[in-house]
Parts: sequence; structure tokens; C-alpha cells
Amino acid sequence: MPNFKVLIVDDERLSRRRVRRLLSLEPDCEVAGECANGMEALAALGHSRPDIVFLDVQMPEMDGFEVARSMTESKPLVIFTSAYDEYALRAFEVQAFDYLLKPFDGRRFRESLHRARSRVECDRSGQRERRGQTETQSTGRVSPDRIAVRNNGRVVFVKIADIDWIEAADNYVCLHSGRDTHIVRETMNELEARLDPAQFLRTHRSSIVNLDRIRELQPWFRGDYRVILRDGTELTLTKNHREKLESRLLLGV
Repeated sequence: MPNFKVLIVDDERLSRRRVRRLLSLEPDCEVAGECANGMEALAALGHSRPDIVFLDVQMPEMDGFEVARSMTESKPLVIFTSAYDEYALRAFEVQAFDYLLKPFDGRRFRESLHRARSRVECDRSGQRERRGQTETQSTGRVSPDRIAVRNNGRVVFVKIADIDWIEAADNYVCLHSGRDTHIVRETMNELEARLDPAQFLRTHRSSIVNLDRIRELQPWFRGDYRVILRDGTELTLTKNHREKLESRLLLGV
């Protein structure tokens, strides 16, 4: 018996047919319906209550973003589909789970679907991951929980909680997460302004660290420190940033 209900929303019949065909290869997924526009999608969301929605970005009258913002009672995971990558950041702003660039292949589709199913299972078991955006108590501002990264013709979302540290590279930043490194076209200052200051702090003009990854601090030269991460990575902590970092670590805030 299928465990996941999936809604397909796309104004192109061939696109809907392809998604349905790919879903037919997944025995635990049930197609809850097909919609050719945003109004049909909102009506279907109300009565079918799907777990996952494959939602086209560009549709007449009501586009995918308007549909996503109109979701109030039913909050399925949204996987946007589009032939254009410039909408990826907007998808992130409306808390999309993933963003598939057309024409996507079966491997990319399955990868996205399997991750979405795992997320739904976690939600059902009460191990709900933090979704959307979280307001930080220290500043009252809203911080995202994922960053959109363009990679080899597709867009992936990197969970901010999974980032160990961030490195500046001219007008780019490198997000170091375990063995993976993701490159984003953004300046260090721009990215820092979007991060939760209770979780990420600047240690140097070219590095930001996730506080949860710090193992120890070691005195270095001229008031600087070495920051040793759990994986052995060593970063420089300049004296200009030392007081703020030490207060965060010692006070646990």
C-alpha cells in the first residue's frame, strides 16, 4: 500500500505525464492528482492533502510561487520544477524543499524524491527537522535554514546546520560541510548578514565558523588564537573577533 501521496502541478501535459511515469516506478508513492494551473492546485491541496508536491514555477494566472505562498492548512514538501535556474533563490524564500531544472533525468528525480520521503518519515515519527525560517532571539531577524547552490546545471539546497565553516574566495564563498565543499557566488559580508549570529561567528576576515564544530582554542601569536574544529581543521581567530567568540562559547549562547 502506498505510503506517500504526491501531487503533480504543471501546465504542460507532457511534463505532467513524465513525472507520473517516474512516480509509477516508486511502489510506495501514490499520485494524488494532476493539476494544470495554480487554482486547480489549491483546490487539490485542500481535499487530497499530499505529502509532496512537484510544482511548476511558470504557469498562467497563478505561478508556482503564488501557490506555495497560499498554502496555509496543508503544508506538503514542495519540489519546484523549472527550465530556468534564476528562480532558485525565490524558491528558497518560500521554503522549497528542492528545485529541479528541466529537463531533469531519472536519477536526479529519484534523488530528490527519496530525500523528500525521508523528510516526511522523520516528520511523521516526531523527529521533525526545523523547517523554513527561524527567528533568532538575539536580533529578532529571520535567518534561512538552507542555502541554494548552483552545481553542474542543477540547484541543490545545503542545510546551514550542516556547514562546518565558511571560507572567502574573492566574490565567492566556499561552504565546507564534511567532505563536501560548495561554492556560492556571494561575498562574505552578504552571507554573514543572513546567518544566525548565535550559531555562526566571524573568526577572521576570510572565515566564519559554526560554533558547534569547535573543539578547542589554542593561544597563537600576537593575541591571535588557533581554532581547532572537530575534524581537525585549523582556523585563525584574530584578536578583533576573539572576545565575541569566547563569550559565545563560555556562555553557551
